[in-house]
Amino acid sequence: MFNVVLIEPEIPWNTGNIGRTCLGAGAELHLVGRLGFHLDNQQVQRAGLDYWEKVKLHRHESWEAFLESLPPQAELYFFSTKGRKSFWDVHYPAGAYLIFGKETAGFPKKFYETYKDKLYHIPQEDESIRSLNLSTSAGIVLYEALRQNRKNSGTGG
Repeated sequence: MFNVVLIEPEIPWNTGNIGRTCLGAGAELHLVGRLGFHLDNQQVQRAGLDYWEKVKLHRHESWEAFLESLPPQAELYFFSTKGRKSFWDVHYPAGAYLIFGKETAGFPKKFYETYKDKLYHIPQEDESIRSLNLSTSAGIVLYEALRQNRKNSGTGG
């Protein structure tokens, strides 16, 4: 089981798509801080289709509240265009928390210093785009984590 964490997501259909992806992958979705929409928003529900009600959703009012909810030794991985290491260079243990910033601003500034050793990027061939879509990025990282764990469990890859 993996955990996808969104810090202050702003676009409802991205969150809906990520929720649907989490459900398909057996992952849990954590929403942290101020949301740019209401969870009962039709766009969230439309993107999540009729699956939204089945998503294992956790709501945390702040980053601090999220951290307090974590089990001891929780593995945290942060994804940003500002990460120096590639997400391909990580081994994702089962139960890891895959953390993404908001669409327009990424993470709060203090994160870039506090978590600099846990900050990764998704390589892009064409550097003329600023970043990939949030729901695309979450899907890429989550399924890489699943692939690694499936291979490590001896069930193929």
